[in-house]
Amino acid sequence: MEFANSGYLFLLLLLIPYILWFFLRGKGKEPMIRMSDTFAYQNVPKSRRARMIHLPLVLHCLVYTLVVIVLARPQTYNSWNNENVEGIDIMLVMDVSASMLTEDVFPNRMEVAKEVASEFINGRPNDNIGLTIFAGEAFTQCPMTVDHAALLNLLHNVRADLVMKGLIQDGTAIGMGLANAISRLKDSKAKSKVVILLTDGSNNVGSISPMTAATIAKKFGIRIYTIGLGKETGDSMGAIDYKTLQNIAVSTDGEFYRAQSQSELSRIYQDIDQLEKTKLSMKSYSHLYEAYMPFAWAALLFFSLELFMRLLVFRRLP
Repeated sequence: MEFANSGYLFLLLLLIPYILWFFLRGKGKEPMIRMSDTFAYQNVPKSRRARMIHLPLVLHCLVYTLVVIVLARPQTYNSWNNENVEGIDIMLVMDVSASMLTEDVFPNRMEVAKEVASEFINGRPNDNIGLTIFAGEAFTQCPMTVDHAALLNLLHNVRADLVMKGLIQDGTAIGMGLANAISRLKDSKAKSKVVILLTDGSNNVGSISPMTAATIAKKFGIRIYTIGLGKETGDSMGAIDYKTLQNIAVSTDGEFYRAQSQSELSRIYQDIDQLEKTKLSMKSYSHLYEAYMPFAWAALLFFSLELFMRLLVFRRLP
């Protein structure tokens, strides 16, 4: 249990001077009757009323304590739950170069790639999935996570006009994109570690070649599935290097795919979805909730009992 307004708990220190004042105030002020001899009364047992003389004070202090706790807003979580679920570690590597704005698939390659990738992510709720984007350079858009809501939000914010706005260098650095994803996966303990590379061009920039990156991936037991997206135009500029994509996949025990439409791309992701799964340990907990109501009801109960004692049991006649 924790307190949202823990500063209010310092008010409990006021109980110390209050209790001292209560006893010091009443000292020497008890009602008295003068008697010549009290020997006859020395063995008289105390009445029930006499034994409970300090009960109103105790109840008053309890009510005060409970009210302070309510003001401090106690909150609690349900206990943590450990569970094993089936899943693998996956890094999506997506090309965001200017050519991804090509409209040979509707509305354009970038939007189709994002939509199908979103469907794939939604279909694998137990997997650790991350996202790397690249053009002339590469960076991690989202590290591997099971928080797919955050991942999808970052995926939807990916734009292919980053190059046109000068926010990222233009080009197609496939090797750099793969190297970025491999750096995220290399220390994973999962039985299956997978990279899904989607591009519509051929490697033309970057300090790491695609095949060098593939060799590194093979060393760490990472399989790479490569996807060439876009229709054949016969234009050598920005043409997909199918041979390199195929070599990357073969060298890492992955698969190479070609997609010329959204339906073909969806089928490819469905095929990849048949990957083997391995167990991941997940820790989860329920949402925070307020826990002041039991203290509030207890305060009301003790306050009612205190009033009853003061007005009826310990009532003093003038």
